[in-house]
Amino acid sequence: MSNHQHFLIHKPYGYLSQFIYELKRKKKLLGALYDFPQGTMAIGRLDEDSEGLLLLTTDGMMSEMVRSKKVDKEYHVQVDGIITQEAIEKLKAGVEIGFNGKKYTTRKCQAAILNSIPEFGERGKKIRDDRHGPTSWLTITLNEGKFRQVRKMTSAVGFPTLRLVRIRVGNIYLNNLQAGEVREVIDFQI
Repeated sequence: MSNHQHFLIHKPYGYLSQFIYELKRKKKLLGALYDFPQGTMAIGRLDEDSEGLLLLTTDGMMSEMVRSKKVDKEYHVQVDGIITQEAIEKLKAGVEIGFNGKKYTTRKCQAAILNSIPEFGERGKKIRDDRHGPTSWLTITLNEGKFRQVRKMTSAVGFPTLRLVRIRVGNIYLNNLQAGEVREVIDFQI
């Protein structure tokens, strides 16, 4: 029987996926949302301006397993403009992005246009005014996670990301977890 603890969190916009921030600037950290036990770590990351499902654990081995290429991560992405099927096909095939100062071609992935707007509630900071033109939503499922990869991918096909929400990691779904909500779970069934 393991003494490790595991948590699901709906990371809100504006929070870093970490507990300690060494630089002097004031940042919102995960520890402000819940009284996590000593040694809790985020499994993977969501950027400060990204939202959604984040898994946390006190078990470093679990962290390695979830971050592996075997585990899919699914995102709902709001983009600037009405995304085309042509752009979706390019995303699925893999696009060239910059990573660590080099060109990198993303692996094949799943992508599709969402016909209805997901119900995530208002974001902490308004995205922009509707007068700036139309937006659309898509779903992207990856099993890799380079730095800001989804944002770089949508930009590469001409549709910059406005809002990014991770809804699934493996078999674990965000479901109705509200922004900032934390739920302790017995075990991760990835």
